[in-house]
Amino acid sequence: MKVFKFGGASVKDAEGIKNLATILEQYKEHKPVVVISAMGKTTNNLETVARSFYLKQDNAFEELDKVKSFHTAILTELFKKGHPVFDAVTNLFVEVEWALEESPRPEYPYEYDQIVSIGELVSTTIVSAYLNEIGLKNTWIDARDLIKTDNKHQEAIVDWDLSSSLIKKAITGDTITITQGFIGCTSENFTTTLGREGSDYSAAIFASILDAKKLVIWKDVPGLLNADPRYFSNPIKIESLSFQEAIELAYYGASVIHPKTLQPLKSKNIPLEIRSFIKPEEKGTWIAENEATLPETSFYILKKNQTLLSISALDLDFIVENHLAQIFSILAKYNARVNLIQNSAVSCSLAVDLDSLQAEFLIEELSKTYRIKYNTGLELLTIRHFSEGDEQEILKGKEVVLSQENRSTKQVLFVG
Repeated sequence: MKVFKFGGASVKDAEGIKNLATILEQYKEHKPVVVISAMGKTTNNLETVARSFYLKQDNAFEELDKVKSFHTAILTELFKKGHPVFDAVTNLFVEVEWALEESPRPEYPYEYDQIVSIGELVSTTIVSAYLNEIGLKNTWIDARDLIKTDNKHQEAIVDWDLSSSLIKKAITGDTITITQGFIGCTSENFTTTLGREGSDYSAAIFASILDAKKLVIWKDVPGLLNADPRYFSNPIKIESLSFQEAIELAYYGASVIHPKTLQPLKSKNIPLEIRSFIKPEEKGTWIAENEATLPETSFYILKKNQTLLSISALDLDFIVENHLAQIFSILAKYNARVNLIQNSAVSCSLAVDLDSLQAEFLIEELSKTYRIKYNTGLELLTIRHFSEGDEQEILKGKEVVLSQENRSTKQVLFVG
């Protein structure tokens, strides 16, 4: 069995869905499990809906209508008027409308999960219906029935034992299986999400539990590149890579791989292949145990929208282990991901990824115990296997806020 994952860019419009169908036609005999993200920028747009609703602004329904119109346009291109999929998609959006008519709970992550998760359910409903329409028989499965989690919304932790039992019973390999990335469900039947860009992780969960021969992630790039083409010119495609190096790159924020994706694959020695859905005939990047990095090169990773927190004790006492334990506990509470940490005797500086809405609550709670200074809108450059001076051209004219390096990795936080 193989597991395929298609991201939002691959299903951003009707032509993308048709292209996905063409790829699956070539692999239909393998009966793959196909994990699909929300279409295009739907997750971003639904985040706007969730934020507007939570803040009790007046435009939540208006923003939802934009999402509905986007999907209706795709449906109209793919299906004749009156096809049952129109009602199926309408009913999914009605669930969100019902939620928006209620008062929001105090916990934003809960509301986020209930609203934003609808994107994956809609995309897979449309793709599954289209595949059946053109004769590619498939079974649509709600991932929330299979991936069970705790109740830590926005960053849910998977119950592997229960999920394993459910997945093995539900997926028999008799047909192509279409399911969602990113989402799970608690024992109380509340929807959870696995972290931003978590669809790769979902695919790895299915691959690991089903002992797949490999996981293929279909992207809009030819494979894993040594730099993001949005920010760097002339990136190099990597032909092969070890799990260990890929884990390092994912940890530092390489956008093509979700950080949690690789460990389940490594534990079962299941190779990961990253391929282009634009040119599916071309060879991509092969990631497996003990693979050499070919070609040998430096890797450049740029993370935008970083928040720098500078934390010191109110009495200017030393920042020691018990302080750090408390600080990191609060960071975890608000799903803040630490990308850089630097300590001095009396302060701790952290560069973090953080939802803008959660940032206010995080800083408010930290301020009860510590003196807090913060800067937003910063950028973090990470260079793996750097050569001296690698960063000079990139940082020319930039104000550097923090920098640090070890034998293999250099990180520089700067004003963008």
